[in-house]
Amino acid sequence: MSNGRNDGGGRGQKRSGKRRRKSSAKAMRDFWGDPARLPEESERVRITTQPAAVVQSLGPPPLTGQEQAAGHYFEAVYERAVVMAGALAAASGLIEEDD
Repeated sequence: MSNGRNDGGGRGQKRSGKRRRKSSAKAMRDFWGDPARLPEESERVRITTQPAAVVQSLGPPPLTGQEQAAGHYFEAVYERAVVMAGALAAASGLIEEDD
């Protein structure tokens, strides 16, 4: 009775998948470079006043005829994300004090 599998039961596929994962993990490490060269981590965070600034710098959303509406909704999502992240940071005592 054949169930569509070869005699190996798919074992060769699992092994090759593991090999691919290892090589892709090494490729990611190589892509990001040397972790020792990264700047020091900050213990505190600052809450941005313009959560959509980076995305807006890319231009209007590529949704023909819906650019304004999409931009409005995207900005609302970014603002909500900043509020939620700020609440988590404040609950953890990570908010940087203003001078």
